[in-house]
This record gives sequence, C-alpha cells and structure tokens, in this order.
Amino acid sequence: TDYAADLEGNLRSLLDRAKSGRYQAPPVRRVYIPKGTGSETRPIGIPTFEDKILQRAVAMVLESVYEQDFLDCSYGFRPGRSAHQALDALWHRLMEVKGGWLLEIDIRKFFDALDHRHLHAILRRRVRDGVLLRLIGKWLKAGVMEEGCLTHPESGSPQGGVISPILANAYLHEVLDTWFERTVKPRLKGRASLIRYADDAVLVFESEADARRVLEVLPKRFGKYGLTLHPEKTRLVPFQRPPLDAPKGVPHGDRPGTFDFLGFTHHWSRTLKGNWAVKRETAKGRFCRSLRSIGEWCREHRHLPIVEQWTTLTAKLRGHYAYYGITGNTLRVRDFRHHVRCAWHKWLSRRSNKARMPWERFGELEGRYPLPPARLRCIRLVT
Repeated sequence: TDYAADLEGNLRSLLDRAKSGRYQAPPVRRVYIPKGTGSETRPIGIPTFEDKILQRAVAMVLESVYEQDFLDCSYGFRPGRSAHQALDALWHRLMEVKGGWLLEIDIRKFFDALDHRHLHAILRRRVRDGVLLRLIGKWLKAGVMEEGCLTHPESGSPQGGVISPILANAYLHEVLDTWFERTVKPRLKGRASLIRYADDAVLVFESEADARRVLEVLPKRFGKYGLTLHPEKTRLVPFQRPPLDAPKGVPHGDRPGTFDFLGFTHHWSRTLKGNWAVKRETAKGRFCRSLRSIGEWCREHRHLPIVEQWTTLTAKLRGHYAYYGITGNTLRVRDFRHHVRCAWHKWLSRRSNKARMPWERFGELEGRYPLPPARLRCIRLVT
C-alpha cells in the first residue's frame, strides 16, 4: 500500500537506479520450511518488495531469451508448462520402453551450490546487456540475513527469489539438458529420455548397460560445474514391466522397483482390463506432510467461526485435488479427505472444556458445511 501511494514515481526511480548502476540489492531474509522427510528443512530466501519487482522484470526478459533455447525435456517454471505435463511425459516414456531402467537424479543443495563463476559464463553466451548482468551479479552477492546476522555466501542463489528459477533453468540447461540430448543420447544403444522439472530430474533407459554408463559419468559432469549428486538419493531403479502372464499376486521379490517424482510414487499395477500399466499415487512423505499441515491449521484456528474454517478447508482440499487428483490416485485422494474430516472433528471437539462433539452432531454440521468430495482433475483411459 505504501509503495502504491506513488507507484509511478517509485517505478521510475527504480528503473533509473537499475540502469545507472545506483541500485543496491538488499540482502534476502532467510526462513526455513519443512522439507517433508523427517526433521529436514529447506532454506527459503524472501526478497524485499521492490527487489521482487525488479527481479520479475529481469526474469521476464531472460525468459524471452531462453525460451528459444530450452529443450522439450524441461518443464519447471516455464510459461505454458506444468508439473502435470512432466508427469504425463514421463508416463508415456515409461510405457514406450515397458518400464526399462530409471535413473533418479538428486543434486545435493542445488540452489546453495550454484557456482557464480560458471553461471556468469553461461549467461554471457546469450545475454550481452551489461545492465542485466550487473543486476544479476548484485543479487547473487547481496547476502543473506538470518536472525540479525548478515552473511555473503560465495555460491548459490536464494531459493524462493523471483530470479532464481530462470537462473536454475539456464544453469541446468547447460549442465544436463543439452549435454544429455546432444552428447550422450547419440552414443547410446537403446532409447533414452530425460524429464526435468527445475532441479528434479529422472532419466529413462531402455537398456541397463546404457543406464549404468551414464550413471558412471554423471558425477563427473556435475562436478565440473561445482555440483554434487547425493550418493544415496541418486540411484538406478529397475522398473521393467512384469510379464503379461504373471499372476496377480506377484511375489514381492519379483516386483519391479518404485520411485518418487514430483510428489507421486510410480509403480506397476493391473488395469481394469488386466493389463500392466504404470500407476501413480501420492507419495507417503507428501501425504503425511499435507495432513500434518492441515491438522496444525485446524488446531491453531479451531476458535474461528465455523463458516470461516469451512471456507479455508474447502480451498485447501480443492487445491489438493487439483494437483493430486490424477487418474489412478482416487483411493489416496479419498483417504486424504477422510483424514481431513477427522482432523476437523478432532479440533472442533476441543474448542472448550465441554464434552467432545458427537459424530452425530458433526454430521449435522457437515450437512450445512459439506467438505468437497474427492475428484480427479482429468480422466485418461489406460489400456
């Protein structure tokens, strides 16, 4: 509101300072959010309001430049592309090669390890404007404010900054995408595909020999650019389709492996027609984290009017359905709604020292304020 009081003047001043080099990038404020696995947390950088405006403007310019270069295998933080498109592309690649061998790539602390020297060299190949390069350099060196202490990391880009996604895409476009598509694939014997969403990537191989060759050289490739692969989370998963005549109760030891990508666990399962197909369900970690978040919200806001609680819970459920409500995940989505309903009842029962709310009374309340039923965002027939 304060900035909008003289919006035109503030924007003109911001533009003049950016072009003349007088703009001083303020440090970002660092906070930590749960990572979803155990007690691990993820650092998030929060820029100032004016810094977000300028970063958004520079990001729009960089997007118009790099969208001409980015390959089809990249889906993260790009206009007209989404995580669902990445999941759909991965599903088709797995079905084409009947599962094959899947290589999960996990870059250890990618946004913290992003090498400034290599990033500047990559950007200078496509960006010649000195104003843009100078601004990006200032943001990378602005520092991080944490509990009143200012530090200046020699590498990395604050995760959560408006400019960070396009810088990450440009970096991994050089490190992984073009290298795999133009250098690696022509040397492989079987079919292979790369699906990348920001710093989350998987490689699908038809041949085990090809997969192991790439796994062997991958750490050297990333190490050349100052990046390190997580030794435990970067793994080769045998994902071959079970035999067509395999009995429905396939022994556990004979089942292909599973893997997680973009919040979904991928595995082989029978369709209604009895054929094998790749199915996807909400990953256990994401499921538990979402439920924990809603439970905490119900606890902290249990004294709000019922209509306000219902409005917020409805929005949260619809958001969950919009992402996780894909074909094959019906049971997990319904299970999620059931647990949300139980959490709401639990904390409504603790609004006072009186007796807990009976389920009959809660059922009457639901009649007036029904939670939205579990729904799929799209229907796709799998043969």
